[in-house]
Amino acid sequence: MTSVRRMKDTQEVTRDAQEVMKDLRRCLADRIGADRFNLWFGKQVRFELIENQLRVCAPDQFTLERLRKQFRSDISAAARELVSVEVSLDFQVVSQVSPKSSNQSSPEEAPRVAEPSSPAIQLRTVEPPTRPTRREATGWRTLDSFVVGIGNRIAVTAAKSICERPGSVSPLFIYGPPGCGKSHLQETICGTVRQSLGLRRVLSLSSEQFTSYFLDALQGSGLPSFRRKCRDVDVLAIDNIQFFAGKRATLVELQHTIDSLLRQGRQLILTADRPPNELGRLGPELAARVSGGLVCGIEHADYETRLGIARQMAVRSRRSIPEDVLRLVAAELTGDARRIAGALHRLEATSEALEQTITLDFARSTLSDIFRATVQVVRLADIERAVCETFGLDSRTLKDGGKSKSASHPRMLAMWLARKYTRAAFSEISEHFGRRSHSTVISAEKKVNRWVSDGTTIQLGQAACNVEDAIRRIETQLRTG
Repeated sequence: MTSVRRMKDTQEVTRDAQEVMKDLRRCLADRIGADRFNLWFGKQVRFELIENQLRVCAPDQFTLERLRKQFRSDISAAARELVSVEVSLDFQVVSQVSPKSSNQSSPEEAPRVAEPSSPAIQLRTVEPPTRPTRREATGWRTLDSFVVGIGNRIAVTAAKSICERPGSVSPLFIYGPPGCGKSHLQETICGTVRQSLGLRRVLSLSSEQFTSYFLDALQGSGLPSFRRKCRDVDVLAIDNIQFFAGKRATLVELQHTIDSLLRQGRQLILTADRPPNELGRLGPELAARVSGGLVCGIEHADYETRLGIARQMAVRSRRSIPEDVLRLVAAELTGDARRIAGALHRLEATSEALEQTITLDFARSTLSDIFRATVQVVRLADIERAVCETFGLDSRTLKDGGKSKSASHPRMLAMWLARKYTRAAFSEISEHFGRRSHSTVISAEKKVNRWVSDGTTIQLGQAACNVEDAIRRIETQLRTG
């Protein structure tokens, strides 16, 4: 009887150690990001906890050295979160690493860790984190960490209200151009109500997934099962509903699904790339249902928002990225936050491969092709419009205004930008901006260069503004149109 009890205790300890290894992998993936975890750990690396030693088993010497050099501190930190005593790390090459090993589960598969019966090592009960997604790797994990700017403030405020009281305003319809963050916001809402409110019946689908599930149901799996899946929920979110255009049967099913959820007082979240009144191909019935809730638009991120996004992404980077580099990336890469993520990933990878520190010159050289790809053809009229919008002037004041600083300073900046972004001749620029001589353009170019060099401040509306910031704002207007 005693031997049987000992055998059970041994099995329990073994199982607990395996559970801890699953949680360790989950925790490590959360720290370094799912993509990097899958690349360097995945199924080819195994962890073994032997008393107070954590053994990292790599398939070859190259992988072992990379893990030891790049991830030692992260592995130690993850182990400290899970184990109540300090553990030492031991890196070993193990030629045969079984992919079916019990601790090779992906980070999201491991259950909660049970309290162990072994006194040799004390394990902490860990609440498993949600699966790290590619979007979480960009820094947008919760609504509190969502970078709020002028273009998304209303939508984020609405999202916070819905997270506190799901169903209070339904449907929530979020629209905006690709890359503005509407899908991120939808996923963040779903994750928040799952974790904060404990709602388990939360379903987030793309329009393609909804269509595929519906067609599968028609072809054999059964409509009742599909309808229970989509209608017996607390929250249903469907992304990019503009892709339902032309799918008549799917649209009818979607309308009935919306009606069912609204009757139950459930929360519905829909996103699209345009407002309801421009979704004519979806039919007036769907537009009417959507318009009956809360409609929020999201615009492309302005410079300050992009800089905030870049800063958040840089925090998760393993390489130090200076502030001036982040400002460069935010200024050059407009619109889509994915461009910022891609640029920072390239900087990190190139810096690591070449073993060089990330500096401003390094960033310009490394990202030059990305920056060139985002450059658009700029006309004198575009510069005129951007300057007028930034300074709150009308076109006549900009061109015909006298020598007052409120008109002359924006005009000089416009001429300076015309020289930077266009191939227009001096005479063409001077004529466009209401001046008689090309020497005016030459003078303006020299003066603005001196302002930039000296860090001069100019008046922007009711406040003083550094001239570089003013130029950056104008350039943002140029890029966003």
